[in-house]
Amino acid sequence: MSLLEARAVSKRYDDRWVLRDLELTVAPGERVALLGPSGCGKTTLLNLLGGLDRPDAGTVAFRGEVLATATPARLAALRREALGTVFQFFHLIPTLTARENVELPLQLLGWPRDRAAARVEELLAAVGLLDRAGAWPREMSGGEMQRVAVARALAARPAVLLADEPTGNLDSASGEQVLALLAELTEREGAALVMVTHSDAAAAICHRVVRMKDGRIL
Repeated sequence: MSLLEARAVSKRYDDRWVLRDLELTVAPGERVALLGPSGCGKTTLLNLLGGLDRPDAGTVAFRGEVLATATPARLAALRREALGTVFQFFHLIPTLTARENVELPLQLLGWPRDRAAARVEELLAAVGLLDRAGAWPREMSGGEMQRVAVARALAARPAVLLADEPTGNLDSASGEQVLALLAELTEREGAALVMVTHSDAAAAICHRVVRMKDGRIL
């Protein structure tokens, strides 16, 4: 069974179709790049795969479960436990330290304090920021904030990591570092990766590149 599956998916905003009759499957542990120019529907598709939006036609399923028929509580549970997300603009909570940002999803899941602390330390070490665990987001560089965001997204050991232009707000050196971490950590954690990008260089870390244009897969 596919981990994530989109079948005959279409989506429109007002009178404009953003996606048309789109088909996509993602296997467990597979890294897939959604590659294409701005406005081609990449982020819309990612939002559908993450249950943040619903298609106007077709179905999106996670492990065979159709997301559009799931209750809000079930969707929230899936996003906490199984679908990690990394955003272009980090979305760290400014009043929490690096350690606290990574620990937050584990607190929401009710992990015991000792187990959560060990997991946070493991991930901050993996992204090279254990010595910055007590830093506030305002004290970090863009690359450091994105590495914290990657650690946070992987904290609960999700089956899928959804990344929306994860290097779009970084300089080239920081971007390369984040891409290497995404490949290394998803491989180590056994998580699939679906990454939106407009960069061929970023897409190169993935097993498969899905090229999009005008709401369709080429």
